[in-house]
Amino acid sequence: MALALALLAAGSASRMRGRDKLLEPMDGAALLRHLAHQALEAGLGPVAVTLRQPDPAREAVLDGLALTRLPVPDAAEGMAASLRQAALWAAQSGSIGLMICPADMPELTAADFTTLAQGFTADGPPHRATSATGRPGHPVLFPARLLPSFAALKGDQGARLLLETHSPRLIALPGNRALTDLDTPEDWATWRGSRNH
Repeated sequence: MALALALLAAGSASRMRGRDKLLEPMDGAALLRHLAHQALEAGLGPVAVTLRQPDPAREAVLDGLALTRLPVPDAAEGMAASLRQAALWAAQSGSIGLMICPADMPELTAADFTTLAQGFTADGPPHRATSATGRPGHPVLFPARLLPSFAALKGDQGARLLLETHSPRLIALPGNRALTDLDTPEDWATWRGSRNH
């Protein structure tokens, strides 16, 4: 049974001081395209990307990829706006679950998405990725039965309340892949420096 996978890319990247973190180069492509490719490569099911409106630069880097673009007209509200759109899309897709992943996580691979999905069932708990040492991070995989609850999410809290109510099964990914997100130019410089050693 297919799993829907949504990349959250409707944020403003305000801490980048004029640069767009999702367009930062990553292995020869913009980060957003790189991560979308990893999501498609995992082959779990349909892939969507949430996008603020208008956002021609982010849309352009997705050209040619077999995924759904989900416009989020109320993106300024925060992450909940993207989660509501993703949940509606996933419910309509008939998938048994929805994997949610922020689009600013450069270390995640297709294999990580596949690892998180292992053992997942429609009637089981959510799955949440952790670092190798057990710190909770992303992605998070929700069973389809919980998707109607996303309609009540507000602001920038994300799906934290759902995870407090429905304790997830924790799945360790290598290193800090489940935690690494790069929000500032300094974060990017430090991370790139660490990759070159």
